[in-house]
Amino acid sequence: MNYDFKTIEANWQKYWAENKTFKAENNSEKPKYYVLDMFPYPSGAGLHVGHPLGYIASDIYARYKRHKGFNVLHPQGYDSFGLPAEQYAIQTGQHPAITTKENIARYREQLDKIGFSFDWSREVRTSDPDYYKWTQWIFIQLFNSWYDILTDKARDISDLETIFATEGNGNIQAVCDEDITVFTEVDWNRFSSKEKQSILLKYRLTYLAETEVNWCPELGTVLANDEIVNGVSERGGYPVIRKKMTQWSMRISAYAERLLQGLETIDWTDSLKESQRNWIGKSVGASVTFNVLPLEEDLGGDSGLGIEVFTTRPDTIFGVSFMTLAPEHELVAKITTSAQKEAVDAYIEATAKRSERERMADVKTISGVFTGAYAAHPFTKEPVPIWIGDYVLAGYGTGAVMAVPCGDQRDYDFAKHFNIEIPNIFEGVDISKEAFTDKEKTVIGNSDFLNGLKYKKAVKTAIYELEKLGQGEGKTNYRLRDAVFSRQRYWGEPFPVYYIDGMPQMIDTSHLPLELPEVEKYLPTETGEPPLGRADDWAWDTSKNEVVSNDLIDHKTVFPLELNTMPGWAGSSFYFNRYMDPNNEEVFVSKEAVDYWQNIDLYIGGNEHATGHLLYARFWQKFLFDKEYLPVDEFAKKLINQGMILGTSAIIYRISGTNTYVSKGLKSKYETEDLRVDVGLIDSSDELNIDALREWQPQFEKADFELEDGKYIVGREVEKMSKRWFNVVNPDEIVEQYGADSLRLYEMFLGPLEQSKPWNTAGITGVHSFLKKLWKLYHNGDVFNVTNVEPTKDNLKTLHKTIKKVEEDIENFSFNTSVSTFMIAVNELTAQKCTSRAVLEPLLVVLSPYAPHIAEELWSKLGHTTSIATMTFPEFDASHLVESSKNYPVSFNGKTKFTMELPLDMSKEDIESAVMAHEKTQQQLAGRIPKKVIVVPGRIINIVG
Repeated sequence: MNYDFKTIEANWQKYWAENKTFKAENNSEKPKYYVLDMFPYPSGAGLHVGHPLGYIASDIYARYKRHKGFNVLHPQGYDSFGLPAEQYAIQTGQHPAITTKENIARYREQLDKIGFSFDWSREVRTSDPDYYKWTQWIFIQLFNSWYDILTDKARDISDLETIFATEGNGNIQAVCDEDITVFTEVDWNRFSSKEKQSILLKYRLTYLAETEVNWCPELGTVLANDEIVNGVSERGGYPVIRKKMTQWSMRISAYAERLLQGLETIDWTDSLKESQRNWIGKSVGASVTFNVLPLEEDLGGDSGLGIEVFTTRPDTIFGVSFMTLAPEHELVAKITTSAQKEAVDAYIEATAKRSERERMADVKTISGVFTGAYAAHPFTKEPVPIWIGDYVLAGYGTGAVMAVPCGDQRDYDFAKHFNIEIPNIFEGVDISKEAFTDKEKTVIGNSDFLNGLKYKKAVKTAIYELEKLGQGEGKTNYRLRDAVFSRQRYWGEPFPVYYIDGMPQMIDTSHLPLELPEVEKYLPTETGEPPLGRADDWAWDTSKNEVVSNDLIDHKTVFPLELNTMPGWAGSSFYFNRYMDPNNEEVFVSKEAVDYWQNIDLYIGGNEHATGHLLYARFWQKFLFDKEYLPVDEFAKKLINQGMILGTSAIIYRISGTNTYVSKGLKSKYETEDLRVDVGLIDSSDELNIDALREWQPQFEKADFELEDGKYIVGREVEKMSKRWFNVVNPDEIVEQYGADSLRLYEMFLGPLEQSKPWNTAGITGVHSFLKKLWKLYHNGDVFNVTNVEPTKDNLKTLHKTIKKVEEDIENFSFNTSVSTFMIAVNELTAQKCTSRAVLEPLLVVLSPYAPHIAEELWSKLGHTTSIATMTFPEFDASHLVESSKNYPVSFNGKTKFTMELPLDMSKEDIESAVMAHEKTQQQLAGRIPKKVIVVPGRIINIVG
């Protein structure tokens, strides 16, 4: 009987779906285990073989945990808002919802064919109004909260209003905007409603503020840093500039310290934790104020302006020789002299075309412009020139640095480039980076209070002296900035916000969801408003509590709604909690469900989300914990980053300036350009199908080709599998040719889960052959051949060493070595001619997490009527691996002549007697008496004659 994998896999996938085999219950006497893959975005390209890698690993673990007696939650859904669908809508006019629905159907079909044990009854889609109702609800909770530093958690905004009404804000310790004016309770009670709302907005955890953003004119939207690559948009490759816009922001900075400390409580990779620590960027130092001197064109007096800088080395303050402001700093326009205005304006315009990420990464370029202004040194009162430079970012720290060329390489290079005087504050010490930053050295400054002090004492002393002057204080700073939360897109969650007299108001949660309106086009309006500005019906009627025509806006009962939408990360910041209770219409997750599931036990996904999704999700989790909606403040106990499956690209070589392409062996004769072509045009010998290439793209129709030995041989390069490089392998084709179980086993067999590894379709034949051999182990020709015969000692040894190794591998996420173990086991059992049910039945349970379809089929052939997924994982019995005998090599003068099986508990004397009595020993000796017999029990027998 042949291994008909197509029929087997289709049947069992249908069985699982119809019987809801993997449906998890929110109440169970079993212990819970929650396994989750990072939220997939359903792109139009569908899955390639690199995508399922993490899914297969999580599926193996989920199936294994079910075998071990756990109630396993293993859900799946779609992060279905996103820019690609919107861009397609702009190009074609098709509504993004249609594209998204089609893409999801395609993804679901592909996922089902691979045989994942997902609980599809819990599927969520972020673009479904029933889902984003809860995204909007969380936004409202954030809006109605502030962060109390004393209690170190979020509190309701009504608590803050009560404090303001009874004692003002003088004693409040809150995370808030910096430009807070102190007021009394009398002042508060005299403020108008709008004034009160404006003040509260400076404290809320989500708030409106004018912010420097990455603006992409071609896409008509703000982009997050991780949506920009090499200074252009990741989607489309369009230029990105920096500009100021009024945006919704999330006060994630309030949680900076807790986000740092929480890393110590979770089992995530060290590299991922380090990425988050660096992104949060905690620094302990001092805030120092440099007073700006009056400009030369002024008549004199105090300018009244101060520049605040943050430094971790206030002890180096006597090394300051200039200051550098970010080009976007709010003081630049106020302090720039008329003589320098043209140069400063031109520099600011040029800088706006570079993304923050590009500026951060560029450590070689030195650029800047002098403002013409000076600040007074806090201690010496000497004038310090003020420059602007794009290596300083407005959103990091204060957007200003005190430059100490003696102690910082970049400051030193900047000073040298612009011929700025570098004071040598060291006596007899050469100026160098090492001289100033080595914390073990004595700080030698030209001040009485710093001379001779060691690093730590000098820092404290400098802060003390600055505080006496009223120009500084000790401070802890974080690089983490508040997250911009607005996007000028159509295809995203609408904000549940309308505006009265310019102030944001929240729609009552009982009227959610606020659904996306229909629009004629998906582009920004001609006047620059976001796409929602094209909606005819996008106003909120406060008397009817519904969306009405814009024509009805009267600013009495009908008001304009927010035109921006939420960013892509909004819906993915809590989806793991919604999976616990996805059909609940009353709350985003019930207390019963969340108390049972708590959080994710195993989370698998790519490390590219280290400082985006994973930080935002941890932030929302901690906030919802503060508000007592969740019982734990970290959403994932353990996280594993899977590596990538790399593609092998095919490269052809075009002679520069021509339409002639030369084979790989000839390219050294010419100056050539590399072009990647579809790997489907290449055979296993790396030969290009030229006729197929001509049909593939018009540019090759009339191309000329120089061949070697009558063939065009392409170059190959291993790199990221991507549609862009035409090196994508479709899993559907693999499943069609070899089966889902072969795909699952092969992806695990490629190497350790966390490592990247190249795909080679030819290699899958090995695991496919293994499955056919496994099938034959259970059959004798066309007859199913499993008997009730007692297993042999060797049968049991093979089984139990397999159980032990596979269980250890799964627990350690070493899935690749399990596949080798299965191959060894099947080879051994085949050689042993094993037909024993006592061995072949438990072997299937051990195998089933990896190759569930063939395991289910053989399990049913064994007479079982329930799914193998419900079976208990076999217990390892160490006694079957304990050797009771030893196959001794028997040597004569050091050369092995034969082997002899003897009990391990035989004495040395008995071993010698048994060997000497053996007929082969007598043949070797041929009547001679040996000089000695060397016996080491359990190891060797050597007869010296």
